Amino acid sequence: MTAPSGDLRHAPHMQEARLSQIQVKSATRVIQIFELFDRHRKNLAMTEIALELGYPHSSTTVLLKTLVNMGYLNFDRHSRTYFPTPRFFSITEWIPDAFFPSNSAVEAMKFLHSRTGEGVGINMKNDLYVQYIMNLHSVHALRFVIDTGSQRLLTHSGIGWTLLSTMPDKQVDNYVRRANLVAEKSMRVDVDFILKRVSEIRRNGFCYVENVPFLGGATLAALLKISVHNQPVALSLGGALERMRANYDAYLEALFESVRLAETATSSGEPL
Repeated sequence: MTAPSGDLRHAPHMQEARLSQIQVKSATRVIQIFELFDRHRKNLAMTEIALELGYPHSSTTVLLKTLVNMGYLNFDRHSRTYFPTPRFFSITEWIPDAFFPSNSAVEAMKFLHSRTGEGVGINMKNDLYVQYIMNLHSVHALRFVIDTGSQRLLTHSGIGWTLLSTMPDKQVDNYVRRANLVAEKSMRVDVDFILKRVSEIRRNGFCYVENVPFLGGATLAALLKISVHNQPVALSLGGALERMRANYDAYLEALFESVRLAETATSSGEPL
């Protein structure tokens, strides 16, 4: 299965640009600062932060001082660098348990990763988007990396189509039309195309797609029989197209086995 008329292979960069137009600047910058610390995992100077994120020095200084005053960043006057404090962790440590209290989805993800070595993720619907909640990166040299927590329109990925398959067609139609209002004009997707993909996923019990959203990549996805705050959850694996084709049968079997194990663990309350 390849991309429809709107070329979804280049959707991420265009979509991010569109999203940035509707986000509140100060809120976005706070989150981006903590994401920057997550990537570097070391003390950072104001100039480093401003340069990498493209912020003006003046507003970066004000924002960092605010986070220091609130107790979320520590400032070392000797090195003139910043580092997150445990306070940020203390207000978020409860979230993973609230999302997956039985841990069955996380264990299923780890099992699938051990069987395939490909990039594996837990994904859920977040309004018009699929959000990549947890990811384990591929062990292969040729791979595609998706940042944990990042989002993509439901209509722009096979994982999104899988999540849409939980809805009646009328609701899918509504979601596609709303997503098209957010997407760049060249990235809008035909409603009938999505309805056809969704119907195939319902019938087959899984989704397989090539070159969406990454050219030269492929994705397998299936629903987990759990929900998170009433939102559907999908387990996925993806990698280089030729490798995915060569291992298609084995990977699909591993995906189904992971879904079954997650279901068994959830119903029994036992770990995988």
